[in-house]
Amino acid sequence: MLRRITQSFVRYAERYVPDPYLYAVLLTFITVIAALLWTHSGLMGIMSAWYDGIWTILAFALEMALILVTGYTLAEAPLVKRGLRKLASIPQGQVGAVVTVFLSAAIASWLNWGFGLVVGALMAREISKRLRNVDFAFLVSAAYMGFMVWASGLSSSIALATATHGNALNIVEKFTGKVIGLGQTVFAPYNLVPVVLLVVIMPFVLMFMAPKAEDMKKIDPEVLIQQDKPAELPARPRTFATMLEDAWIINLLLVLMGVLYEWNHISKHGFSLDINQFIFYMLMLGLLFHWTPIRYARTFNSSARTAGPILLQFPLYGGIMGIMTTTGLAGVIAQAFVSFSTQRTLPFWSFISSNIISLFVPSGGGHWAVQGPFMVPAALKLHVDPGMTAMATAMGEQTANMIQPFWALPILALARLGIKDIMGYGVIALVVGLIIYGGALLIFA
Repeated sequence: MLRRITQSFVRYAERYVPDPYLYAVLLTFITVIAALLWTHSGLMGIMSAWYDGIWTILAFALEMALILVTGYTLAEAPLVKRGLRKLASIPQGQVGAVVTVFLSAAIASWLNWGFGLVVGALMAREISKRLRNVDFAFLVSAAYMGFMVWASGLSSSIALATATHGNALNIVEKFTGKVIGLGQTVFAPYNLVPVVLLVVIMPFVLMFMAPKAEDMKKIDPEVLIQQDKPAELPARPRTFATMLEDAWIINLLLVLMGVLYEWNHISKHGFSLDINQFIFYMLMLGLLFHWTPIRYARTFNSSARTAGPILLQFPLYGGIMGIMTTTGLAGVIAQAFVSFSTQRTLPFWSFISSNIISLFVPSGGGHWAVQGPFMVPAALKLHVDPGMTAMATAMGEQTANMIQPFWALPILALARLGIKDIMGYGVIALVVGLIIYGGALLIFA
């Protein structure tokens, strides 16, 4: 039954879900109409919020593009590719393959969301190069499902902000004067239990979702092999320029500069892994593993072709977020759920409202900035743990992502698929996430 339901969603997505770019454009129109109907903003005010939002996301868009390109470039290094191939050689059939991809992506996403976005898609590609009897889109969707634990993990934007004194997004501290550590959020039972349940249950769900042989959308392994085939360096005359291009000492000196910086930074501030540091580590490791400057540059240039969807679509989502935050539309949605919440149900309704807001503001930090000012005061008024309320918002974001292409773009770019190829499977993942996370919030409240 689950397989039949899944395939019906897959067919629906293939027929009706447009390219992610058009998805973002249509979502923009919906947001404009909603702001006109439910806020006091005029049309020109909404247009100004939309325009300003486009440019405020550019730094983040570039960071996401660099995560994608530096991660892909690192994965193309011979040593890393051998490791991926060894791991990809473990599964012998579609079920084993999809479970391997999901678990790899989930573990990586819990450790760091940027790492998870890259690992899952690359594992799906490596496995599909070896196994012919697998549905490639199904494997890629499993990789994205692993992302459903990131906001409950060590790189959770909301949890890290709540644990950092003076952070602009530490809304709990602004209202209570207290900082809530990761022990009360990420490592709290109400968060760890659903994460473990999800990691245990999803492989069984994937097993029953798996398309039959006649329904599989296979990809020729040779196509993937050719796409990932490294470009051979052409024969070059031995000149001063080519000697510099092949000088491994240049890469090594650059990496040593990075090591010195990190040693100094960690000794003064302790270890942390934010988005910029993650990109920095991917860059340094890539330089080291590719060894010569010209090989890294050629591979990086080739990998950069995958960043097009991010550079095109993220500014559109910036515009949507601008409308949601400037007009107060996100606050209207959050306040509507707060109005009928009780001490026992506030975290749950924070989770549900977060799922709705995440469709329009799919950014952890930006999301909390507009929802937190309504949820934290409500939690204090109802004597609810504000940390639990904050993490409920984080949980809502990661489940809503299953039907929101914003975070899927890096994975889709690496896999060279469209959102319609994985959206049908994402609906089932959304339902599972709603049950597990929502149920845990009600039980632990």
